[in-house]
Formats: sequence, C-alpha cells, structure tokens
Amino acid sequence: MVSAGRAVAGVAVTVAAALVLVIGLFIVLRGRGGDSAAGAAGTGGAAAIAGASGGPSGSAAGAALGPQGSSPGAPRANPLSGAAAAWVAGRSGTVRAAVYDVTTGQSWRLGDGPVQAEASVVKLDILEALLARGGVSGLSAADKSLARSMIEDSDNDAATSLWDEAGGAVGLAAYNDRAGLTRTAPSACVTCAGFPWPGWGLTTTVPYDQLVLLRQLVLPGERPLLSHAARSYALSLLEHIALGQRWGVSAGVPAGVKVALKNGWLPLDGVNSNWQVNSVGWISGDGRDYLIAVFSTGTATEKYGIQTINHLSQLVWSAMR
Repeated sequence: MVSAGRAVAGVAVTVAAALVLVIGLFIVLRGRGGDSAAGAAGTGGAAAIAGASGGPSGSAAGAALGPQGSSPGAPRANPLSGAAAAWVAGRSGTVRAAVYDVTTGQSWRLGDGPVQAEASVVKLDILEALLARGGVSGLSAADKSLARSMIEDSDNDAATSLWDEAGGAVGLAAYNDRAGLTRTAPSACVTCAGFPWPGWGLTTTVPYDQLVLLRQLVLPGERPLLSHAARSYALSLLEHIALGQRWGVSAGVPAGVKVALKNGWLPLDGVNSNWQVNSVGWISGDGRDYLIAVFSTGTATEKYGIQTINHLSQLVWSAMR
C-alpha cells in the first residue's frame, strides 16, 4: 500500500510539474506576443505623429502608416514622373510641385530649388494662424465675414485685415514654426516700395511646405494645432471657392469629388510680364485621397501659368487612380 501510494504521489508530482511548465511557457509566449504587439502599435503611433507633424519627404518616399494608424494601401507609382515631368519640361517658366498620398503616406516632389512667392495662397496660412490663436469661437461676426471673403473670393483687403489680426509676419512665422514649415518666410512688408500689390503676397515658400499646412487640416496628428471645429471651418471655406477661381489642382476632377483649394496669381513686375501662379489643395473621392501643391513662376501671362498647372493637375489626378 505504501509503495502504491508513493507511485501515485510520484505521478501527481510529475503531472503538476508538467502543468507548471506548460503554464510558464504559455505566459512567456503571451508576454512576447504582447511586447511585439505593443511595439508595433508604438511604432505606428510614432510614425503617424512624425508623418503628420513633419514636412513631406523627398521624391517617391516609401509607404508609411495611413491616417489614424490605419494600414497603408498599396504603394503608388510617382504621379509627378513620366507624362507629368515631360509636360513641365516643355513649358516655359519654373514649375515646382509636391503631392502627398493620404492613403499610403507616400510623397513626391517635382523639382526643388529657390523659394517662390505665395501670392494669394498665403491666405490659407493667414487663416490657420488666426484660427490657432482663438479657434472659431474667437472670431467675431466681422472676422468670419472677412475670412469668407479672403478665402472664397480671394479678397485682398480682407486678407490685409486678417494678416494684421493674426499677428502679421511675426504671428505667421510663429505658427509656421509650430506647424513644421522649414522654407516659408512671411513678407516683412505689407506696403512694399515699388510694388503695387499687398506685400503679404511676397511671402516665399516651396510646394512641400504648403503640404504641411494642408496636413494641419486633413491629417493633424495626435497633437493638432487647430481644433476639430477650426479645421472643419477652414475646409468648409476652401470647399466653396468662387466659380471663377476653381482652376488649378481641381482640373480634371469630376463632380462629386471633394475639393478644398486655394489659388494665387500675382504679377511680380510692373508691366505684368512675369507672373507667379500657384494652386494648392486637397482632393478626396473616386478612389483618390491626396494633397497637392503646384507653383509656377516666370511666365509672360497669368493664363499661361494657369494652363500649365491645370494640365499638370489633370495628369496627377489620372495617375493617382
């Protein structure tokens, strides 16, 4: 009896030891799995924050996490190469462009080099800087009327009033620094010697800096500079541009697709022979979701610059399908 009891006890010990081993192994494996998942989530969060707050990368960046940490779509080919690059090469003047794919996190640039004047595209920067100070609730009824005129109708007097209210060059520079713009310099004068137009139009920038501004509205990240209400308000204005100004990055985009844009046009000399023509915006719908900025300078007429941007934007729309 003693021998049988010892045998049973021995079996019990062996079974218990085996159970302890299995449980321990399960805990270890689960712990590793948890660490791995946490690491992936942490990396994704950091990538999303960096992508939303930093400037767009150089040409044909690889795919990254999409908005809100979602899985990226299949990488796209560079929409600014091929037909787009060939079109620009055959045009006079200097054309620079940048595109950011919201779905894949890819970004591309067409050319780089010296900064160009913003013209009325700076009105987007004025609006964001103003909203960052007090949000929509901080705008008076008069401010909202001015903002609507400045964005939807591109009214210059309204822009001058809101430029001052946003803190002028100092206020815009401070906002741009927080937003992550690296090559944008607000104009030091509003009334500039020898220049008949409002001086804020001489604020200089590059297309990929403008994508950073647009991302503050579309992909603000985990620490947005603008409230949800402010972003919605700004986009509502950009989506209701006057009919005569719906050219540029909206070219080739069919009805029913969301378009939020701001255009700018400015003669840089007194005889209207050196035109700066720009267009920036967000295009979303029909299988596309991207930010785009195109700048053109050194053309003899405003019409020529618009034609250049229109056709380039049509090519990008087609390439992004």
